[in-house]
This record gives sequence, structure tokens and C-alpha cells, in this order.
Amino acid sequence: MRCQLIISALLGLFLTFHININDAVVFKFTNFVCESYNQSWFVFHNYRLKAVSRNKVLLNMNGTILHPAKNISIHVRIFKKANGYKPWLVNIYFDACQYFKKRNQPIANIIYRLFKDFSNLNHSCPYVGPQVVKDFYLRPELLRLPIPTGDYLLAIQWYFDEKLQFDTNVSFTFVEDLKKSK
Repeated sequence: MRCQLIISALLGLFLTFHININDAVVFKFTNFVCESYNQSWFVFHNYRLKAVSRNKVLLNMNGTILHPAKNISIHVRIFKKANGYKPWLVNIYFDACQYFKKRNQPIANIIYRLFKDFSNLNHSCPYVGPQVVKDFYLRPELLRLPIPTGDYLLAIQWYFDEKLQFDTNVSFTFVEDLKKSK
């Protein structure tokens, strides 16, 4: 009985002092740059950011894989801005085809969870044809990692058959101000 009282008192305190973190977070895109190194394999038709409000920016990307890609590797790095972009915690290289079968990369899971609802990149290899990310915006509630306030660059290099085909570089800002949440 005493344990139930303690648990209900703690639950009441939690509900009373619950902070809505989403109101205190600015998590938005600031820049998006793509480059194809082999136009005979991958072509970008368009890529752009569109600001819809002060704290919401939509990312749109449309490209085409011209030949079936069965051996895809991805090199993901995250940089933090501090007198230029400096390497920050994440530097992974993995087989994308294997990932879409088993979802065995924790960092890739976090990144994929952010954009999977806005993309057609949700099937296993081979990839061919249009690859689209439409009206993608960052949602802080899906970011399961505590990251410090700052500007970041997510640099992704895409390899087909172990040859670099294209880069997608996305800059974003993350600002957490818990004073605004009260």
C-alpha cells in the first residue's frame, strides 16, 4: 500500500511539473546542397528548402537512379559548427541494402525515423527510378538523442558498387531553450 502511495505521488508530481520540450526547441533546416559525381548513374532534378514559418522549413529533393543499384553503401558524418564545421561524434559507413533488411545501425535508425514518412526510400535493394523526399520537416519529438544547442551539418556520401555517386549535405540548427517551456 505504501509503495502505491509513493508511486502515485511521484506520478502526480511528474504530471504537475511536466515540461513540454517541443515548445522549447527550434529544430529546422538551414541549407541543403546536393552534388552528383556521375550523371550517368544518378541525376538530381531539383533540391531545395522552402520556409513555411519562422521555425518550420520544408526539404524537397527529386532525383533519379538511372540503372538498378544493388550494392549501395552510405558514409554518414555529422559536423558541429564551431569556427567552421568540425567532426562531431558520428562517422559511420554501412551497407544500405543490408540496413533496409535488418535495420541494424542505431544512428541510421535515428536519421531514417526522421524522414521515412516523407520519402519513397523505404524498400530493399535494388533501387532504380525516381527517388523523392517531399515536404520533409524536422520534428524534435522523433529525435531520441540529447544534442547540444548549435548548428550542424549532416554529410551523406552515397556509393554504388563502391564508387562515389553523389553527396547530400544538409545543414540544420538545434536550439533548446527550456526557459520558454514554462
